[in-house]
Amino acid sequence: MTMANERDDLAADMAGLASAARRAAKSLASAAGEAKNAALIAMAANIRAAQGRIAEANARDVALARNQNRTPAHIDRLTLTPERIEAMAKGLEDIAGLPDPVGAVMARWTRPNGLQISRVRVPIGVIAIIYESRPNVTADAGALCMKSGNAAILRGGSDSFQSSSLIVTCLREGLKSAGLDPDAIQMVPTSDRRAVGMLLEGLSGAIDLIVPRGGKSLVARVQAEARVPVFAHLEGICHVYVDRDADLAMAKAIAVNSKMRRTGVCGAAETLLVDCAASDRLLEPLIASLIEAGCEVRGDVEATAVDSRVKPASEEDWHTEYLDAIIAVRIVEGVQGAIDHIARYGSQHTDTIVTGNDVTARRFLDEVDSAIVLHNASTQFADGGEFGFGAEIGIATGKLHARGPVGLEQLTTFKYQVRGSGQVRP
Repeated sequence: MTMANERDDLAADMAGLASAARRAAKSLASAAGEAKNAALIAMAANIRAAQGRIAEANARDVALARNQNRTPAHIDRLTLTPERIEAMAKGLEDIAGLPDPVGAVMARWTRPNGLQISRVRVPIGVIAIIYESRPNVTADAGALCMKSGNAAILRGGSDSFQSSSLIVTCLREGLKSAGLDPDAIQMVPTSDRRAVGMLLEGLSGAIDLIVPRGGKSLVARVQAEARVPVFAHLEGICHVYVDRDADLAMAKAIAVNSKMRRTGVCGAAETLLVDCAASDRLLEPLIASLIEAGCEVRGDVEATAVDSRVKPASEEDWHTEYLDAIIAVRIVEGVQGAIDHIARYGSQHTDTIVTGNDVTARRFLDEVDSAIVLHNASTQFADGGEFGFGAEIGIATGKLHARGPVGLEQLTTFKYQVRGSGQVRP
């Protein structure tokens, strides 16, 4: 078969996918909440029943990744343990327990002429999710799109193809058992990279939104080439700022958890900032706790001076999303120094302050321009499940429509419904 014929076949397959998604989105937009919840409960049961097969498929994906010398962080994102498979199923049940956003009235008012105006949540339509490594995204994305009345076209990475394929089968069977169109959740049936280009072009207007989840190169490509709107974050350069009024024990716990709980997630801390006014009390024990937890520390002059195990940091370190057990440490001039550093080097993702001073905390929360800003809590709470969203389709750092964890409400838009009694405009 010639290259032209192969492209024609792929284009035909993708067009069929898009057409089926459009039909499914239309029917799903008016589906009863009870039917969608029944589908989610069935999906969870299907994943539990298929746990052994999913684990076997995932083991094959992981073995292939190891043979390709993927990084430990990449392997961690790819791996599905029994606990993670159960978490997927539980996440589906959690989404079923959330209020259905479709049809919710956001605001209602009456004009002097008697017109009654309502702003009502409606689905976006067809959403394409392009992601790498994490097969659990398959369940989260498919379920969130479906519950919010949207059809999902999933394009997982080739490294998780076998795991994701089985998960999608479980989701589609759940839709079918609830009397809903199984084409509301579809997976691109090839790892051919040309399929991504076709998604970015919008499949002749079939796709309403694209959500990329993956490495910087993937997200940058999507943002540069997409011809439809995109929800995304390019990097997760997250900061922990330890203020002069911080409790040391709390600061150590938050710093270590923010960095080391899972180093490969976008909410993992990459830089620790310490207030110069208390560096003699805070800096050495904070560095020691991170090193003892297995973290490599790269620091400024002050940090290297207090512990010989600290490697000198370069300018590039302040710009780097390590996604590994590495952290950069810098002394700053109080909360203003922390705010200035984050504004210069941060990615507007997630940043936290550790302090017992509520006035300082309020200033940090108000002035740090990130999607998620925390006080006395780990950056690893940057997660839709932890926000009570059941799950998330990703983290958005843009300023329009959705920001932070993208859950059910963020996957809807709205329209105005206007009721009159014969009014005409003079």
